[in-house]
Amino acid sequence: MIPGVLEPRPAPRSHTPALIGTAVVVAAAPVFALAHWRLAAWGLAAGLWVGGQLIVLVVRQLPLGMGSLAASGAVAFGRMFRAVAVMGVLIAVTVSDSHLGLPAVAVYVLAYTVEFCSSLVTYFGGEART
Repeated sequence: MIPGVLEPRPAPRSHTPALIGTAVVVAAAPVFALAHWRLAAWGLAAGLWVGGQLIVLVVRQLPLGMGSLAASGAVAFGRMFRAVAVMGVLIAVTVSDSHLGLPAVAVYVLAYTVEFCSSLVTYFGGEART
C-alpha cells in the first residue's frame, strides 16, 4: 500500500467536483442538439442533476463527526436518498421509454463519475491529519 493513502484527511469543502460534473451536463446539451437526440432526455438528466446537487447543498450544511451523530446520520441518509431517488426515476423512465431514459442515464452517469473522480482527487490531494 502507498504510504499515506490510509491516513485520515479532513473532508474537502470545495464545490469544484460539483462544478466539474455540472460542466459535463452542460457540455452534453450541444452534443444532443448536434446528434439530433431528444433534448427531453438531456433535460431529464439536467433536472435530476440539479435536484441532486440541491440535496447535497442542504446536507452539506450539517456538521459531521462524533459530536453530532444525529446530523452525521442525516448527512448519510441525504446522500443515500440522492442516489436512490435519481436511480429510481431513471429506471422508471427507461423502462417506460428507453429512447428517453438511456441517453439521460448516460449523461447522469458520466457527470456523476466525473464528479466522483474529481472528489477523490480533491480528497487525496489534501493534507493528511497527523
